Amino acid sequence: MTQLKLEIQSANGAVLASASDHGQAHLVYDKNYEPGDQIVLTSENENVYLVIQLEDTMDPAFVYLTGQEIRFIIPFDEKKISYSPKTFVGDLHTLTARLATEEEIHSYKNLALNVYDQHENSTSYPHAFANVETRGESVFAARNAINGNSVNYSHGKWPFESWGINQNPDAEMTVDFGRIVEIDKVVLTIRADFPHDSHWERVTLAFSDGSQETLDLVKTHLKQTFELTPRQVKWVTLKELIKSDDPSPFPALSQIEVYGREAAK
Repeated sequence: MTQLKLEIQSANGAVLASASDHGQAHLVYDKNYEPGDQIVLTSENENVYLVIQLEDTMDPAFVYLTGQEIRFIIPFDEKKISYSPKTFVGDLHTLTARLATEEEIHSYKNLALNVYDQHENSTSYPHAFANVETRGESVFAARNAINGNSVNYSHGKWPFESWGINQNPDAEMTVDFGRIVEIDKVVLTIRADFPHDSHWERVTLAFSDGSQETLDLVKTHLKQTFELTPRQVKWVTLKELIKSDDPSPFPALSQIEVYGREAAK
């Protein structure tokens, strides 16, 4: 069975705490985090499905690990305000990781959900990235749109973080699944801090298989669900964001959900 290891490492790479086991790892860290600290999850094997909970005040996440290591940088200062103020504080933290079960792997689910995604992530999926994020601020980062939080009646620090496009009509955001999956539904939650916010009337989804679908949106705080022609893809890009003609210049996305299963091999 695959060996998993969890570590807390300092900014200079010193190992502050470590735990490992077969098919799982449980680590209790009894100190305060310091700037530069990282959570490092190591897997004996690549291309494995995991369920991780790197912070006991945050939800677990189902992720696909393409490499052998996940590095999660503990957020501080400006980076911290896109997370709940209850996260990563205090001198007692429980971290867990385990191999996903076959039922979890093959279940129908939101394949875009990953509360532990970060800019620096390049090994665990899903991973979100964009060509623009408003002023480079953490509360407008692409990762916010796949963290499972659909609270959308305001904007700014948690719980109102979103993907902000800095009024750029050429803004695009991609959700990379890290492997081929079969999808058949997308759910979009636009930010709805009206009248501060505007909304998109139309957006385009471009898929890794070369296909595209255009979606018509309405001005609402509610989730908007779109059934798709089933297709097997590695990633999806949200682009060609057509803004409504209302006076606000600030459309934004609170959440994108992409539903499906692992592609049959």
